[in-house]
Amino acid sequence: MNTHYSDRRKIDPSRGALLGDGTLNDNDRVEIGPTQLAFGEWAQAGLALPNLERMREFRWKRLVKGVVDRGYGGILLFDPLNIRYATDSTNMQLWNTHNAFRACLICADGYMVVWDYKQAMFLSRFNHLVKEQRTGADLFYFDRGDRLDIAADRFSNEVRALIAEHGGGNRRLGVDKIMLHGLRALEAQGFEVIPGEELTEKVRAIKGPDEIAAMRCAHHACESAIAEMEKAARAGVPRGDMSEDDIWAVLHAENIRRGGEWIETRLLSSGPRTNPWFQECGPRIVQNNEIVAFDTDLIGSYGICIDISRSWWIGDAKPRQDMIDTMKIAREHIDHNMNMLKPGVMVDELSRNGHRLPAYMQAQKYGCMMHGVGLCDEWPLVAYPDAMVEGAFDYPIEAGMVLCVEVLASPEGGDFSIKLEEQVLITETGYENLTKYPFDAALMGEG
Repeated sequence: MNTHYSDRRKIDPSRGALLGDGTLNDNDRVEIGPTQLAFGEWAQAGLALPNLERMREFRWKRLVKGVVDRGYGGILLFDPLNIRYATDSTNMQLWNTHNAFRACLICADGYMVVWDYKQAMFLSRFNHLVKEQRTGADLFYFDRGDRLDIAADRFSNEVRALIAEHGGGNRRLGVDKIMLHGLRALEAQGFEVIPGEELTEKVRAIKGPDEIAAMRCAHHACESAIAEMEKAARAGVPRGDMSEDDIWAVLHAENIRRGGEWIETRLLSSGPRTNPWFQECGPRIVQNNEIVAFDTDLIGSYGICIDISRSWWIGDAKPRQDMIDTMKIAREHIDHNMNMLKPGVMVDELSRNGHRLPAYMQAQKYGCMMHGVGLCDEWPLVAYPDAMVEGAFDYPIEAGMVLCVEVLASPEGGDFSIKLEEQVLITETGYENLTKYPFDAALMGEG
C-alpha cells in the first residue's frame, strides 16, 4: 500500500484537515498534542474529545473577568503553568521553571501579550487570542549578568505602555511570580503590585466542559500508561532484575507515547523504602513479594495533571495480614472523605469532619486530605484538623472543581506504607470519581 505525502503530513491519516479536538491535523504544526495512539484509545473507549478553541476562550474569559472583578489593570504571569492556562502554548516548561524567560500579560480589555524565548515567538501564534508575541522577559542573573536593571527597566516600560493602552492606565497590577529586579522596576513605574496567585488559582479551580473532556481523555491515557507499568512490573520483578527506576521509566515512556508531557516527581518506592514515604525511585532491585507504591504526579495529554496513587503487592505469596488491614483503613479513609464532597460544603467542614486515621498512623499521615488539580496540584488545599489555619481556606466547594482525595496509611516505625489517591470531579449534585484504575486485589484480601 502506498503512503502518500498527504497522509504522512497528518497526525491522523484517517481524518481530514482537522482532528476531533478542532486542531490542525498537521504533523508539522508547532502546537503539541495527543498522538495517534491516544486518539485511537480514546475512540475505542467512546470518549468525547474537547474542543480546544472553546477551552482556550473559556480560560481567557475567566482570566479577564478575574482582572475586571478585582479592579486590576491586568495580570502579569511568569509561572509556566499560568502561561499555559492563559495561552495553551508551551515552551520548555521544566527549564522555564528555574529560568523564567516567558511572561504573559492579560489586560483588562482582554488584550494578551506573550514574551517568549529569543526567536521562538511563533510558538503561540496558533492561538488567535494572543495578540502580540515579544521577547525580553528574561530577568535572571544567568542571562543578564550585572545589568539586570537595564533589562528589568525595559520590560517594565513595555508593561506600562500596554496597561496605558489596554488597561485604562490602571496601575493596580496582579503579578504571580517575578524576579526581584522585575518587581522593583514595576514599582518604579508606579504600579501597585498585587499577589496574582489568588486570582489565577481561583480562576483555574473551576473547569469548563471542554477542560473536563480533556481531563477525561488525559485520565484514560494515564491509566493506560499505569497498566503498562503494572504489566512490566509483574513480569519483571519475579525475575529478580527489575529496579524501581526500571518500573518508573515505563510510566514516563507510555505517557510520552500518548502525547503526555512530563512528570513532576519520581514518587515510586518498594518494600521497606515505602516507609517513610516521599522517597523517590532509585536503583533498588524490587524483591518478589513486596509492595510497590507510587504517586503519578503526571502532566499528560493536553497538559492536564493526572494525580493518582496506587499500592501493589507483587509476588506469588500473600501479603501479611497487617498490610491487608492497613489497605482496608486506607480505603475507608478516602471513601469517607470522598463521600463528603458536594457543592456548598466549606473547606474547613471537610477538614473537621474527615476520617481519622489510627493513632499509630498520625505521625506519618499525608500532608493534606485533598487538594485541587488541573494543570498541576492547585487550590484549594484541604488540611487535616491539626494543620488547619483559620481563615486560610474559608471557601465553599463548587461544581466544576476537581479534587484529589489522598491517604498515606503509614505505620510509624513500620516497614511498609499504603498510598492511595483518587481524582474527583465535583458535579451539581455531588461528585464523580474520575479514577477507574482498580485497587490491588491481594492487598484487598481478595487475591
